[in-house]
Amino acid sequence: MTTTTQVKHEVKDLSLASLGKQRIEWAGREMPVLRQIQDRFVAEKPLAGIRLVACCHVTTETAHLAIALKNAGADALLIASNPLSTQDDVAASLVADYGIPVFAIKGEDNATYHRHVQTALDHRPNLIIDDGSDVVATLIQERQDQIADLIGTTEETTTGIVRLQAMLRDGVLTFPAMNVNDADTKHFFDNRYGTGQSTLDGIIRATNILLAGKTVVVAGYGWCGKGTALRARGMGANVIVTEIDPIKALEAVMDGFRVVPMAIAAPQGDLFITVTGNKHVIRGEHFDRMKDGAIVCNSGHFDIEIDLVALKERAAEVKTVRPFTEEYKLASGKSVVVLGEGRLVNLAAAEGHPSAVMDMSFANQALACEYLVKNKGKLSPGLHSIPQEIDAEIARLKLQAMGIAIDALTPEQIEYINSWTSGT
Repeated sequence: MTTTTQVKHEVKDLSLASLGKQRIEWAGREMPVLRQIQDRFVAEKPLAGIRLVACCHVTTETAHLAIALKNAGADALLIASNPLSTQDDVAASLVADYGIPVFAIKGEDNATYHRHVQTALDHRPNLIIDDGSDVVATLIQERQDQIADLIGTTEETTTGIVRLQAMLRDGVLTFPAMNVNDADTKHFFDNRYGTGQSTLDGIIRATNILLAGKTVVVAGYGWCGKGTALRARGMGANVIVTEIDPIKALEAVMDGFRVVPMAIAAPQGDLFITVTGNKHVIRGEHFDRMKDGAIVCNSGHFDIEIDLVALKERAAEVKTVRPFTEEYKLASGKSVVVLGEGRLVNLAAAEGHPSAVMDMSFANQALACEYLVKNKGKLSPGLHSIPQEIDAEIARLKLQAMGIAIDALTPEQIEYINSWTSGT
């Protein structure tokens, strides 16, 4: 690591910065909503004097969020939210070209990751943008004295929201948290269209397999699972869905997918994709039933959806056969292939979601930070939804950037929908 800048950092190689800057600028072409927000932030400085920590996947899209926050006046610091999701050239460019402290290295071990979480908290943040709630959880468990400095936090992952809900139930969430994940302009698009496309992108880059004709098992039919199943079917795969929620299972059936328990799907699948946010969705007994050469991967936030410990216990040999592709030779003689070490395959083996969809997600993040600062001291502790007017404004800006116009209600229509006296 070189030290040609005064900005504090821990990145792989600052000489990668020029390539990273090119890629950041390319991503910006597809992010017109965040660009418009940033233009306003430059003039208004709504985050002036705010110490901000962002724990996110360090990608070209995240770079634009970090730049927007800095232009809003924030003293911002960025760390990775996943050991395999950092794009090293982007991290270098943010330090060298934009003066943003970054602590993120692709492939960093767990000890380094946790050290970076501590580095983030050493910044004594007033705002935390979290991706999985590791920074918030560490703050509550280890840095109680810093909670007084905190205005609030934002969270944009399903996994992180589940953790925040658990904190709320346990009475330890004593500050406001913005539920960015449930914003309509986030989960309807990012989770569904972003995860669907980027997951298959990661799988194809890692393996170069043909999806047409394959049996693909999608574990979980939330918004991420819906998008993944939809895109896999679009590539010609025969898709099986596994679920624990009867409503979601019924929805998958009505959408035309076969729904069975994982134990039934295990011997049928060629490719398994977990998107549940839960632990050990694919377990030892499932590996035992899989066909030779079955491929398993995860597109949920943490690497616990696939029970890799159970798989290693069954393996006589483990070898890397392609980048981000490991073959576990089992004692039975068959093999199971794991992509991206069981971590987010779309970020481990590819580049994550396309810029156009992250434009809306990060617009929500930026505006959620502004909302927390504007409402400092007014919001109760706990989870808060993105205000509907912010959600609608992001959608309006996105449509405008796409050159799409929509109708407006006439005065007569407004009167009708606000009246209870009119009928048949």
